[in-house]
Amino acid sequence: MATQKTASKQVTIPFEHTYAALGEAFATPCAPTPVAAPELITFNLDLARQLNISLPEDTSTLAVFFSGNQPLPGAQPIAQKYAGHQFGNFNPRLGDGRALLLGEVIDTDGRRRDIQLKGAGPTPYSRNGDGRAALGPVLREYLISEAMYHLGVPTTRALAAVKSGEDVWRQGALPGAVLTRVASSHIRVGTFEFFYRQGLGNEVKTLADYVIARHYPKAQSADNPYQALLAAVIQAQAELVARWMQLGFIHGVMNTDNSSICGETIDYGPCAFMDKFVFHQCFSSIDLEGRYAYSRQPQMALWNLSRFAECLLPLLADTQQQAITIAETSLEQFNAIYQQAWLAGWRRKLAIAPQADDTDGRFVLDYLQCLRLYGLDFTATNRNLAQALNGDLPNVNSGDTPQLTAWLDQWRGRLNTRGLTQEHLVAELKAANPAYIPRNFWVEQAIKNAQENGDFALFLELLELVKNPFTEQPGKSAFSDPPPAFEAPFQTFCGT
Repeated sequence: MATQKTASKQVTIPFEHTYAALGEAFATPCAPTPVAAPELITFNLDLARQLNISLPEDTSTLAVFFSGNQPLPGAQPIAQKYAGHQFGNFNPRLGDGRALLLGEVIDTDGRRRDIQLKGAGPTPYSRNGDGRAALGPVLREYLISEAMYHLGVPTTRALAAVKSGEDVWRQGALPGAVLTRVASSHIRVGTFEFFYRQGLGNEVKTLADYVIARHYPKAQSADNPYQALLAAVIQAQAELVARWMQLGFIHGVMNTDNSSICGETIDYGPCAFMDKFVFHQCFSSIDLEGRYAYSRQPQMALWNLSRFAECLLPLLADTQQQAITIAETSLEQFNAIYQQAWLAGWRRKLAIAPQADDTDGRFVLDYLQCLRLYGLDFTATNRNLAQALNGDLPNVNSGDTPQLTAWLDQWRGRLNTRGLTQEHLVAELKAANPAYIPRNFWVEQAIKNAQENGDFALFLELLELVKNPFTEQPGKSAFSDPPPAFEAPFQTFCGT
């Protein structure tokens, strides 16, 4: 009887450890530090099923496993090593300062996925930090990463959020939490930089071979596998940032240590979705010069990829000049890949003909200029295009927006040439333009309720809402509306 009771409380995860097997040159074994009083906030059951995780009958025990208080059977926690350019300045020693990779699993689609605890306590790379996470950033990452997933954007995901029962100190005392994060891997541009900048060529090659085998196996059969790896990472990053731009998403801290080799959105620190369309929108309190503003994200992605290409130079060719030529030729493809992905996405969002048209790019930019000129909400206006097929945009006075009115006339003319029914066009527009995003106003309110009152109702309501972002839900119109006019200028802060 006792055996059955013990088994019913167990979490079973079929862990593997291919990254840890690379050796201590790449990561350092490190155990989580227990927290005072773990309490489960939410657990992602759908993701757990995808990861082939078996859960106990008594789910009240999940908090002790996903806080780090009780080891998960088969886990081998490690802190990964990496470096990074932070706002353009190289830091040679970063690493997982508050995160531990527990291991990898093969999901139901046959993909290898990392499972990581974030906020699990100090590691050898904490740099005098506490290794903990505050509740607010944990809720923000959980909510926004799940929203991004359901919006169709490659992203890390959240498996669990647990209150720690103890405070962390930032500008003052804040309630603490632990996030369980899932990623295709946590290998970053900065991981390559860590070894390259130290002249550790063997480790760079080992890491490159590992990334090819894990993420880009087609590169193995290429004449030059490392050139194929570079090209594949360039394409993944270009297409990822194009998706950000189509949603008005601003990452906020696109340092090379936050740039994933597998092309997923990672590290949701000072991120936000814009409300009013502003080309140079920047929310991050630490981005004083707007390096990672909305309009600069493609440029910054290319800058990060250039740092990755530098790391691969010794592998690309026998001579440095040959290698530089290969790297430059590969990097020159970024803009074309990005523009193609960006324009293809906007053709879907505007329901214009999917075939190439030389005027489409200018047409999209004219639309964005209208949004900027009249201070219109990015997400709401895109969504309301479905209602503008037969007239003006809702809540927009056409007499006050002549440039937009002229553009809408052109747009409806383009749609007429497609020969589709209005019902079909409305369906296309609604399938490409979300009704709901994690709006800053509501995210901040949910965090405030949780931090100050221990009230997670709004957070959980938003979480359910963003799981179905393209369908209007009864009684939820407030969450799709632009923020109140009295809302103060919004600013985001790094979780550390």
